[in-house]
Amino acid sequence: MSQTLATVRVTLPDGSVREVPAGTTAAKVAAAIGPRLARDAVVAKVDGALVDLARPIERDASLQILTAKNPEALEVLRHSTAHAVAQAVQELYPGTKIGQGPVIENGFYYDFDRDTPFTDADLATIESRVREIVARDLPIERMDLPKADAIAFFEREAEPYKVYFATTKGEDTVSIYRQGDWTDFCRGPHVPATGRLGAFKLLSVAGAYWLGSEKNKMPQRIYGTAFWTQQELDGYLTMLEEARKRDHRKLGRELDLFMFHPYAPGAAFWTERGTILFNVLNRTMRDLQLEDYREIKTPLLYNKSLWELSGHWGKYRENMFLVLDNETGEHDFSLKPMNCPSHHVYFASKTHSYRELPVRFTTYDVLHRNEVSGALSGLTRVRQFQQDDCHIYLREDQIESEVRRLTDFILGYYALFGLKASLQFATRPPQRIGDDATWDLAEGALERALRATGLPYAVKPGDGAFYGPKVDFEVADSLGRKWQLGTIQLDYAAPERFALEYVGEDNAPHRPVVIHRAVNGSFERFTAILIEHYGGAFPLWLAPEQIRVLPITDRVNPYGESVRKACAAAGLRARLDERSEKIGAKIRDAQLQKIPVMLVVGDREAEQGTVAVRSRKDGDEGAVTLAAFIERAVAIDAARSAEL
Repeated sequence: MSQTLATVRVTLPDGSVREVPAGTTAAKVAAAIGPRLARDAVVAKVDGALVDLARPIERDASLQILTAKNPEALEVLRHSTAHAVAQAVQELYPGTKIGQGPVIENGFYYDFDRDTPFTDADLATIESRVREIVARDLPIERMDLPKADAIAFFEREAEPYKVYFATTKGEDTVSIYRQGDWTDFCRGPHVPATGRLGAFKLLSVAGAYWLGSEKNKMPQRIYGTAFWTQQELDGYLTMLEEARKRDHRKLGRELDLFMFHPYAPGAAFWTERGTILFNVLNRTMRDLQLEDYREIKTPLLYNKSLWELSGHWGKYRENMFLVLDNETGEHDFSLKPMNCPSHHVYFASKTHSYRELPVRFTTYDVLHRNEVSGALSGLTRVRQFQQDDCHIYLREDQIESEVRRLTDFILGYYALFGLKASLQFATRPPQRIGDDATWDLAEGALERALRATGLPYAVKPGDGAFYGPKVDFEVADSLGRKWQLGTIQLDYAAPERFALEYVGEDNAPHRPVVIHRAVNGSFERFTAILIEHYGGAFPLWLAPEQIRVLPITDRVNPYGESVRKACAAAGLRARLDERSEKIGAKIRDAQLQKIPVMLVVGDREAEQGTVAVRSRKDGDEGAVTLAAFIERAVAIDAARSAEL
């Protein structure tokens, strides 16, 4: 028989311990520590789990009081703001059914089922009502009900989506939050009262299939964001406006880089200029991997037996483009969605000695993944793409040095573009292959190697690949937005499945370990990120058109052509603008096309063999000899310098 505790011991972050009556709330502990902490407290962490400040502490526990300075408190604020938005919608538009309203990166959304579409005017009206709800300073209270009572409650409220959540919830108790007369099914936690909500903005409305299935109804999804202060919100909205200007889909059209067509959904048509940009990126990666990597090409179409062996047929088939076998009448073939199995087959086709490991295979083949049409988005989410894919076969004792080597390589590559990355260690997901012992081995080996780099990293529990743990590289662009790009994945499962071997020093066969590595992620997505990172204004080494020669009059067109040819002969990408336009119009057009360097030539330049250099960024830089300009431009291009 359990005994009710009269007091509990609460351990604070500084290691101090407070003994308080059992059932004391985190809010009361904060008040006992000091009035300022009590005023600033937003939410609490009890034994590492986020809870409401009003949640009783019934056992000995560690306690952390979170204020607005803590990132997790911001997520709670956004979740509570989403609830206020849902309350406002149901007050303004009776009969609207509510779905779910989670926090997402940089904001939140809430799903609503109503027949009439929301308009921009509706969003403004909803914002006004939310401000009224904030002014009411309604206490946000949690109620825990038995599952049957919660289901009955939401049935009486005629909220079918909430009935679904309450019914499918695994636990016997369901938590409900109330603010005023409005209630919602929710796990929480929340801020103590609506008066604690900060600055917010509703951003857009979109349709979203219920539970992500095209077979279900499509409620309307209102997206928004929230911050503690108006200054923070204003800064974020300014960043969004700048991001809209830099949208790679918009700039892709304006700069003539790529296009899409309904005949090939999710597959890009690269223009001449876009193809140059694509090839520069591809050549850069090839150059960096010239010495230590073995580039190979493998088939694009495979029988399902390969995917059954790799495990993809059972766990990834819905994302694969299946191809009908005319002999069997079944979809027994698939276009490859990744290169890993083909590299394993190739490695297994030859005998390898321990002396030649690590063996690094790299491939730039086209891949296909059957993304749902609603998820396609410019170059960032496509069905056809190319990866700088690499698989490394190595001994266990080589893992640490190889991970350090790969980490340096990936970070150095990003530095070429002025991109900085943070590292994240992702552990075993719920759906995976391999036993726990193998996962213990893989996670331990990869984390030891990651620690040996000396670099800081965060842990992402449950976010590993289905075959192994991984290190993800999250890159911040010039607007501070985060993009997950590179990855290092440690795989003990594939060598077993494919019976991979190398001959050890003892002349006996041994299993290698496999590392999956990508840097760009895909060239398509990386190109989209770079377009937005630079706002289309690429440095000279990366620009599809590096130099535009601008004759002042038609009579110097022949000299302008000789300048263009000299630049081209030196390996520079140059174009001559020989239109009968005024020089101001030519400069303006070159600026709009974001050409890094313009070479203005007139009678004087033609006589003296010089060019008047004009930088996209700094304007006129003066006249220099053509030879001197080419020497400098070639050096900048070869160094992949950020200079123009």
